[in-house]
Amino acid sequence: MAKVLAVNISETKGVVKKPVEKGYFEVDHGLVGDAHAGKWHRQVSLLGQESIDKLDKKNLKEDLCVGAFAENLTTEGIVLYELPIGTKLKIGETEMEVTQIGKECHAGCAIRELVGDCVMPREGIFTKVLKPGWIKTGDEVEIIDK
Repeated sequence: MAKVLAVNISETKGVVKKPVEKGYFEVDHGLVGDAHAGKWHRQVSLLGQESIDKLDKKNLKEDLCVGAFAENLTTEGIVLYELPIGTKLKIGETEMEVTQIGKECHAGCAIRELVGDCVMPREGIFTKVLKPGWIKTGDEVEIIDK
């Protein structure tokens, strides 16, 4: 079973996000209170623990924690970057649609500087919120339509 390991939030862009017990995700917005939320196609970022585990730990500057790559949702048990764009997911009370796989890392990325590598541009995914609701640690991640 695929599940949410952590819900992570930050008030500014380009920094490590901090885990919270749960988060509320609004349609056409994303995670309420998060710096990356807004009316665009990358409302919510997701990264699998499996992707984080692939990193060469001996070359990293810091120990990794959930939110280290500025992901809103850290997941386990699903290969996120293999999901086709347009895939619909049910996560907690929400429904989301995959809108982008990976991204270009911006110059001066604080995360790359802090950690030494960033897996988000390669294996992170982005979604938009179709149905609002709460997501908390332990909630199931379910594919409802590919």
